[in-house]
Amino acid sequence: MTEVGAEVPGAAPSLEQARGWVGLELDDAEGRAAGRIEGVYADAESGAPVWLLVAVGRARRGFLGIGRRDPRWVVAPLRECAAMPGRAWTAQPLEAVRGAPAVDPSRPLLREHEAAICAHYGIGEAAGRQAELASRPEGAATARPA
Repeated sequence: MTEVGAEVPGAAPSLEQARGWVGLELDDAEGRAAGRIEGVYADAESGAPVWLLVAVGRARRGFLGIGRRDPRWVVAPLRECAAMPGRAWTAQPLEAVRGAPAVDPSRPLLREHEAAICAHYGIGEAAGRQAELASRPEGAATARPA
């Protein structure tokens, strides 16, 4: 099978391809449901996709017994995700995704917030997204909803 979103196996998806994942359920590597992909955050300078916006939350009974979901939005590192038709996976454990720092899906991520998110996911300062943020000014918007 070919990965949805990557033309070359192992390559990061383009912004257009990552947007195609919106609406998919995101599972951890063990197949446990972590949330639903609701959007993509792109780097504020390059426009390359860097995070998946994920709605996490627990279902509860609403008015007249109808199920209701109160979502909380978090981001998951796109570089650690893959998708096939109808489903997406992250290498991060379920607990990490659900316990990630909350984001406001209508606002950009600032350098400090992104650094905290990277630290939460164990993304070190020497490589990956955390290294990309090092040269950005304090308080700068580093990723935007795309």
